[in-house]
Amino acid sequence: MNDKKEIRTALETARTVAIVGCSPNPERPSNAIGRYLMEHGYQIVPVNPGYGSILGETCYRSLSEIPPEVRVDIVDVFRRSDQVAPVADQAIARSRWTGAYCWSMRTGASPAGISRRVESVESLPGLPEPGYSAPKLEH
Repeated sequence: MNDKKEIRTALETARTVAIVGCSPNPERPSNAIGRYLMEHGYQIVPVNPGYGSILGETCYRSLSEIPPEVRVDIVDVFRRSDQVAPVADQAIARSRWTGAYCWSMRTGASPAGISRRVESVESLPGLPEPGYSAPKLEH
């Protein structure tokens, strides 16, 4: 999802963003993005195994631990490239039963096989090619 129109549509229709690797440190980009999104009307779902709450929101250990009734429209990933594959697998699994449809990683984080892994899942109600841009930059 590197097409500007698709990104705009995703951001205009999304309401909830899971931030994988969200930090409680206000100086970290993941925290700043979370605050920005909240200030602009988005619900965030922080994902970080080391914390119970970040930015006043319940923090989950992984995408797979977010309850199915918690809607996730966008998965925004702040992880090292070598740690992204398991997150992609969790996002794909979650999408199958909840309909999460958009994937975003930091520019420059492009682990081998992630695009192919996401694209290879047929009849998925979302998760097009991973976007390598930040929701805040596109917003």
